[in-house]
Amino acid sequence: MGRDDLEDFVFLSVRGGREGSRPKLLYDINGHAISLFRSDHRYREALEAADLVHADGQSVVVASRLLCAQPIRERTATTDMLLDYAVRAEKEGVSFFLLGGDEVTNAACAARLRELYPTLKIAGRHHGYFSSAEEASVLQAIEDSGADILWVGLGKPLEQIFGVRARERLSCSWIITCGGCFNYTTGRYRRAPKWMQRWGFEWLHRMATEPDKLFWRYLSTNPIATFWILKDSR
Repeated sequence: MGRDDLEDFVFLSVRGGREGSRPKLLYDINGHAISLFRSDHRYREALEAADLVHADGQSVVVASRLLCAQPIRERTATTDMLLDYAVRAEKEGVSFFLLGGDEVTNAACAARLRELYPTLKIAGRHHGYFSSAEEASVLQAIEDSGADILWVGLGKPLEQIFGVRARERLSCSWIITCGGCFNYTTGRYRRAPKWMQRWGFEWLHRMATEPDKLFWRYLSTNPIATFWILKDSR
């Protein structure tokens, strides 16, 4: 499934309307996710509960081409999806709810989307710093908004684990995890050059621009991810 195919699949499902069924879960996979899958049983169970998992990391795509009988056609970068889907949603009247980030980032992302897509329906938004005691009220606000697609930017593994819990309380069409996508939309995070994206080195760009946050993560997870990719690929 390629980038356009994934988008078509999501929006064709949205057209069915809110019929009281549980939302579908669309999760992403990259090197960090592969490492977490092996080290965190809560994350592993959440990922296995997804309706669809797409290749967010180019390294996963490259490995599939080298090692797998059925390679992944292309990367479907989460950082592109929010804007790509906003274009389609604006045309088709599909509504979003933005959940995640701090209050400033969340509000700025909503404002940027409204600036870029004036008729896009943003049914609601909420920052990601809510307590477990507040979760029920947040979920109720999402449900009351009538949003078709819930974007969850809480970071791995929290957003995937949250998504499994949330689908029991919601009737939107999709719950899509998006990590730090809101930060990219506001311009707080910068994308890597195209050649780095194409060859699977966007993680290196991110590490160079956010070393305090990401140096240890990539140093500790990339070797583990590489080991399991080589071991489990068929």
